[in-house]
Amino acid sequence: MSKNATPFAQAYFHGTKADVAVGQILEPGYRSNFDGRPSTHVYMTATLDAAIWGAELAFGDSPGRIYVVEPTGPVEDDPDLTNQRFVGNPSMSFRTQSPLRVLAEVVGWTGHSPDQLASMRRRVEDVMASSGERR
Repeated sequence: MSKNATPFAQAYFHGTKADVAVGQILEPGYRSNFDGRPSTHVYMTATLDAAIWGAELAFGDSPGRIYVVEPTGPVEDDPDLTNQRFVGNPSMSFRTQSPLRVLAEVVGWTGHSPDQLASMRRRVEDVMASSGERR
């Protein structure tokens, strides 16, 4: 390894149905992708697969979109997914109360099969129903 190795920043993705311009800032306080309430955090993931789920499961009829984003402040594990079904944070899902800057849109990604998507939607509905929330 070179003495002058260049450190690389962690890449993060944000899946949604919102049409967002490169350079735009995503901030807390807007309607959540999942329960429709104003969110106190903005969510991101370090895996493309988790971002695809976010884009596919988000509210709305628009096509799903995935953006490469850069957090502008501290990042923490998403407590809704960390240490839940699996130990740790295997989906590499995070949240922040600081804005995210949109760096690029990911194009050409392949979504999950209709059967996988229907199964995941049922699981999300079940989780929300068991917590007393409605989607």
